[in-house]
Amino acid sequence: MNNVLKKATLLIGFVLLLGLIVGCTQEDDAEPSEENQDVVSASENENDESNQEEGPEGYIRAQGSDTMVNLGQAFAEAYMSEFPGSVAVTGGGSGTGIAALINDDVEIAQASRAFKDEELEEAENNNVDVHQFVVGQDGLAVYTNENNPIDELTVQQVKDIFTGEISDWSELGWDEGGEISVFSRQSNSGTYVYFNENIMDGEDWAAGAQFMSGSAALVEAISQDLNGIGYSGIGYNVDTVNVANVAIDEDHDYVSPLEAENINDGSYPIARPLYFYTNGVPDGLMLHYLNWVIKSDEAQEQLNATGFYGVGNYEEQNEALYEELGLEW
Repeated sequence: MNNVLKKATLLIGFVLLLGLIVGCTQEDDAEPSEENQDVVSASENENDESNQEEGPEGYIRAQGSDTMVNLGQAFAEAYMSEFPGSVAVTGGGSGTGIAALINDDVEIAQASRAFKDEELEEAENNNVDVHQFVVGQDGLAVYTNENNPIDELTVQQVKDIFTGEISDWSELGWDEGGEISVFSRQSNSGTYVYFNENIMDGEDWAAGAQFMSGSAALVEAISQDLNGIGYSGIGYNVDTVNVANVAIDEDHDYVSPLEAENINDGSYPIARPLYFYTNGVPDGLMLHYLNWVIKSDEAQEQLNATGFYGVGNYEEQNEALYEELGLEW
C-alpha cells in the first residue's frame, strides 16, 4: 500500500511539474521580446490614419529629374502625412522618367525639361496620352568655389566658359585664378538639356569638361576645386560654393537666383519651370495629388524648404489645361 501511495504521489508531482513547464512556455510565446514590441509599435504608427483626412487610396509611382528628386520626395512625404494614398519617388534623370512614362511604367514623370518632339511621337505610338503640368520653378544656378571672387557673369560669359572660349579665370579679372575646371551634368539630365539648348546653343563643351551623374556630386566637386564652375538647380546650394549673379547682357542688372521675385518676373535669365507629366486625364488619387501639389499651401512650403519657387505666372497655363481637360480648377 505504501508503494502504491508513493507511486501516486510521484505521478501527481510529475503532472504538476509538466503543467508548470507548459504554462511558462505559453507565457514566453505570448509575451513579445523588447525588439518585437518596437516593430509592432512602429507598424501601428505607420498604419495609424487617425490624423489623416479623407482622400483616395491607391499607389502612385513618380520617377525622373535628379534636380526634382528631393522636392518630389518632400511632396510625397507631406502628402502622405495628410492623406491615405501612397506615393513613391525615384530619380535617375528627366530622360529616365520620361522614358518610364512612355513605357507606361510610372504614373508621373518628374522633369526639369519639356518633352522632345520625338518623345511625344513615341508616346503617341505607345498610346500614352501625355499632359504637362507646371509644379514649380527653378533658378538654374551657376556655381563656383567659395573662394572664387568672380560673382557676376553675363549669359555670354557663362556660355564662353562652358564652350572653352574663356579658359582661365584671369580673363575675367581673377589674376590669382588658374585654368577653369568645367563641370556639367550628364546628357540624360533635364538640367543638361535645358542648359545645352538655352545657354550653349548646342555648341561643343570645353575640352576637359567633366560630366557628373548627379547635382549633389557636381556641387561637391566644385566645393573641392578652387577653379571649378558648374550649373545645377538652386535647391543644391550649400555653404561651400558661391552662386553667381547673372545678367542677360552688360546692359542689364546682375541678378541672383536666390530671390523668388527674380524668378517670377523673368529678370533672372536662367530660370525654368518644373514639370509633372501624366498619362491621360488625371483622376482619382492622381488628380487629388496633383491638385494638392499645384494648389496647396503645404506644397508651397515644401517648394520653399527645398530651395525652389512657386509656379508664378505658369498658374494661368495650368488653369487653361484644367479647363481643356474638363477638370475643375
